[in-house]
Amino acid sequence: MNEQSPETPDGSLEKDVLDELGDDKLHEIAGLLGTDAAGAQDVVGTTVTALSGNLQEKAEDPAEAAEVEQALTEASPPQGVVGFGGFGGLAAGGMLSGVLAKMSRPVANAVAKKTGLPAASVTRVIELVIPVLLTVLTKRARKSGTPGAGSTGGGFGDLLGQILGGKKR
Repeated sequence: MNEQSPETPDGSLEKDVLDELGDDKLHEIAGLLGTDAAGAQDVVGTTVTALSGNLQEKAEDPAEAAEVEQALTEASPPQGVVGFGGFGGLAAGGMLSGVLAKMSRPVANAVAKKTGLPAASVTRVIELVIPVLLTVLTKRARKSGTPGAGSTGGGFGDLLGQILGGKKR
């Protein structure tokens, strides 16, 4: 079971986000970028990788780790809580949404540089991807059995690795 790798885990983060986006949103993204569905998938994958990598880096920075842990705790339900009306939306992931939004400009610039697309177009894609990424991350947090705010300590890096899809520390 610990055979997960960041690139090809069972249910990779990128695949889960693409599945959650669905064909309609993917075609909308392709239209924004002036590309086909495969090109849109590449940009979404690159964006998700950049966002999750930046989130992991923030979590490893002692000055910012508490903010990321708080955001993930807020976005994940206490054990035993089922439902939560639209769990994974902006109401449930408000703080995590804010953390991801702060990263959107540098990520847009990095993805634009890597893909050759205009940063403004990539920014619009990121605006579409963040709510979907929040949904996927909160579903993963729920499945991992995140207990809530009482779980500080050495297990946070492992928990974040499980939620993001592979990077265990």
